Amino acid sequence: MLDIQKIREDFPILKREVNGKPLVYFDNAATSQTPQVVIDAIVDYYSNYNANIHRGVHTLSQEATDAYEEARLKIQRHFNAQESHEIILTSGTTHSINLVANGFASLLKKGDEVIVSALEHHSNIVPWQMLCEKTEAILKVIPINEEGELLMDVYNDLLTTKTKLVFVNHISNALGTINPIEKIIQKAHSKGAAVLIDGAQACPHIKPDVQALDVDFYVASAHKICGPTGVGILYGKQEWLKKLPPYQGGGEMIKEVTFEKTTYADLPHKFEAGTPNIAGGIAFGVALDYMNAIGFEAIASYEKELLDFGTEQLLAIEGLKIYGTSAQKTSVISFNIEGIHPYDIGSIIDKLGIAVRTGHHCAQPIMDFYKIPGTVRASFAFYNTKEEIIKLAEAVKRAKNMLS
Repeated sequence: MLDIQKIREDFPILKREVNGKPLVYFDNAATSQTPQVVIDAIVDYYSNYNANIHRGVHTLSQEATDAYEEARLKIQRHFNAQESHEIILTSGTTHSINLVANGFASLLKKGDEVIVSALEHHSNIVPWQMLCEKTEAILKVIPINEEGELLMDVYNDLLTTKTKLVFVNHISNALGTINPIEKIIQKAHSKGAAVLIDGAQACPHIKPDVQALDVDFYVASAHKICGPTGVGILYGKQEWLKKLPPYQGGGEMIKEVTFEKTTYADLPHKFEAGTPNIAGGIAFGVALDYMNAIGFEAIASYEKELLDFGTEQLLAIEGLKIYGTSAQKTSVISFNIEGIHPYDIGSIIDKLGIAVRTGHHCAQPIMDFYKIPGTVRASFAFYNTKEEIIKLAEAVKRAKNMLS
């Protein structure tokens, strides 16, 4: 059992008010809140050993390098990567995806096939469209059903010997659907295709084991996992990372530079050009320590309670429809009320101190499938409470009465 009130004390922002009301933060799928221990780690870096890494012989540089590389080891252990150099520190999930897409531009040829799903965030659609335009590869899409689940029989039919890449999110940011990535990876590998899993929405709820999954690439962002913005990871199997060319050129990613020829550094530095977000990387490691100390099994169990309770409370409102009703789902509820625009609901309940997300959630193809302009999305984290969900339901009822 989690001590929710004790956990809430770790998050200073949860003490503030919005529009004269206690903050109820239900936009966790966009970004989670940050515990004091992570904030302290950022302040400690800039206060006590702010220096560039890997390049200096002086004490501050060595201290910063040690802390940054220790964070990489924490990330390696968390995701169970075989080697620490399989963890590439990036600015976030979008950066990680684009790094892989850029690398495959030199590996694909006309007529090769790339598969994505209809559940993807725009950051896992647009880079592959750009890749296919550049290489004349063919982009195929796994469709979904009314429950927001992938049609796996269609996926089986889409896979051919021409399939080179499959890209699917672990969990849908818009609907909360947990995709059967183990089957997706296994079937893709049977055709010789590589797989990238977008784990941005999964990592706050699930502790992925990249070796057990046998996934080729896995990407995530720290700010979804109680860490800072502007830092994330690309996990890649060593053999794939060695095949891909560097994404950016500059300092740190080189072994030797002359005007005649440049040779590149070994992994992971080959993909880490320039000065990184040092404080962010260190704080990312601290955030994972914090989450692991709470325990992901306990987090998942409690968030399931919140999801079930929230679903019951919201469905009691006449005219309210939930989008994304898969049996395998995390703590996200996307909904609309008949005849009312989601933006209007979000604006009114913000006046009551409740933060939700409205719109298409960077997943416009999902909204097109349901023929709606967007949804109200309430996404719960382990520091939320059932009392807050009751406030949400009451606020939605009030908004409905005002707008009907």
